Amino acid sequence: MCLLVAAYFSAYAIRFDGDIPATELATFRSTILPMFACKFLVFWYFNLYRGMWRYTGLVDLLNVLKASVVSSLIILTTILITHQFQGFSRAVFILDGIFTFLFLAGFRVAIRLYFAHTPMQFLANDFFASRKFAADHKNILIVGAGGAGEKILREFAENARLKYTVVGFLDDDPSKIGKYIHGTPVLGSVDDVSAIALQKSISEIVIAISYAPASNMRRIIDLCKDTGVTFKTVPGMGELIDGNVSIKTIRDVSFADLLGRPPVMLEKGTIQEYLTGKTVLVTGAAGSIGSELCRQIAAFSPRRLVLLDRSESPLYELEIELEQNFPALEFIAVLGAVQNESHLEMVFEGYNPDVVFHAAAYKHVPMMELNPWEAIYNNVIGTRNLLKMCQKSDGSVARFVMISTDKAVRPTNVMGASKRLAEILTQHSSAIAPQCKQMAVRFGNVLGSSGSVIPLFMRQIEKGRPITVTDPEVTRYFMTIPEASQLVLQAGAMGTGGEVFVLDMGTPVKIIDMARDLIRLSGLEPDVDIEIRVVGLRPGEKLYEELITEGEGITSTMHEKIMVLRNSSLEEDSAQEQWFNLNEHIDQLVTLAENQDAEGIRAKLKELMPEYMPETKNALTTTMTS
Repeated sequence: MCLLVAAYFSAYAIRFDGDIPATELATFRSTILPMFACKFLVFWYFNLYRGMWRYTGLVDLLNVLKASVVSSLIILTTILITHQFQGFSRAVFILDGIFTFLFLAGFRVAIRLYFAHTPMQFLANDFFASRKFAADHKNILIVGAGGAGEKILREFAENARLKYTVVGFLDDDPSKIGKYIHGTPVLGSVDDVSAIALQKSISEIVIAISYAPASNMRRIIDLCKDTGVTFKTVPGMGELIDGNVSIKTIRDVSFADLLGRPPVMLEKGTIQEYLTGKTVLVTGAAGSIGSELCRQIAAFSPRRLVLLDRSESPLYELEIELEQNFPALEFIAVLGAVQNESHLEMVFEGYNPDVVFHAAAYKHVPMMELNPWEAIYNNVIGTRNLLKMCQKSDGSVARFVMISTDKAVRPTNVMGASKRLAEILTQHSSAIAPQCKQMAVRFGNVLGSSGSVIPLFMRQIEKGRPITVTDPEVTRYFMTIPEASQLVLQAGAMGTGGEVFVLDMGTPVKIIDMARDLIRLSGLEPDVDIEIRVVGLRPGEKLYEELITEGEGITSTMHEKIMVLRNSSLEEDSAQEQWFNLNEHIDQLVTLAENQDAEGIRAKLKELMPEYMPETKNALTTTMTS
């Protein structure tokens, strides 16, 4: 109220050079209440009284500008219609609109400044403040003068409890060098990091780059390591579902940062269409992929999220985590196995899922070579049971998305063969139940999963033991768990039924190079501090993994990171017969699994999939024995 009155009076004072005539003062007194009422209603409409002024930003100032312009236009229009501006000064009302914006915006910015700094900092000049706090603050250098770097700087500046002072930025963009961000200079390029770290007494370096190619990221990390100063990084946007960057997300550099994977661009509208407000079932929910799927599905506000897993403790921990992070959503933890058809039937009848993500699977290649019957039970029978539930739902289950693996391509091991058979089952089921869009998504290794080699390498490094690499030429495709999960959600929105989607895994990585990178990231030297020992391929392991088989007919999709394989072998008129024949073979596999007939299982898988090339019995037995 005070500021609005002051703005209106200042307009009169400026218009009449400080000597306001008596007639104009009378006009001022008679119009002040209608003016205030109009502005109050307009400002209330633009939510100016609901914002927290200590967090005033550009959006809030834009709203103040909009409200000031709209209220002035309403006032001017009203006076024009009622009085044709007879007895009113047009300049007064134009000046009033300008002063209204300046006074209200300035007041909000002053509040923001006050809460952004301690009272001493607020009153002191920059020189005094920098001298005062230099003694007990650590000097920080930010690599990357972009959006992520600016957010980190702002949070450091606004959080008085953090004993850090950002002394500058480094960036390879020549146009940024010498410029300032919120008063903090861009001191030079990344190549200057060692000299600047020494000159400015830097205590810690923060790499704030949302995306950089692998070669560039490796160069930056090597340069930071040469300084001898502690350095950390901000996760890429692919790891942050909501895209927020804050001090809490700063972490040590990991191997994922060296992959140089660009952030995933999601078509959120299409994903919302099939997830928001729906009941979603995730099998294998407590696993590495399953749990990340749950986190990202929860961000799309489903009506209910059903978590199915056979592991009690991880399932309990996931339920607690999701309830804390998404308190408005309903989560139902179901302890059970996908092999139990009767239990699945109760789950489907009790919760009526609209969408099913099938992530439950055994994934360790050597373990499945030793226990091939378990691969049949879990990967094949579990998938078939879920597909039967989708068929019985008569369309209430709208989508079924199965998580597959690159090891399903020309498999040399039971795990890969069982997942390929699960893909075939999904395609056949889609042909006989088109009311449910059933599809598979195939991708390679994900960093940090329970089946990944990285946790093993890190444990070996921590204990000072040699890193065991199976073969110097072994290469694998890698992507991060969040990236894989996001692309699975995107593929689920794109599928029409019967497809096998293939995710773009980028460039394959040599496992021995990965081992060397992990040793260096731990501050050690390969073959000096930590030995790399070649131990030979494990049972069922291949030197190179593939994502497609020749002749599968891969085509691109509207998303640059997702491709699709055509399902040309199925015809609608013979779909039921093919499904029946396939299930007869699988029933025979079940009998072999019940008898724990490993060789019989391999022979049957070979019969069903001629591309399956298992190791010979003698070679396998020798490898197992050794």
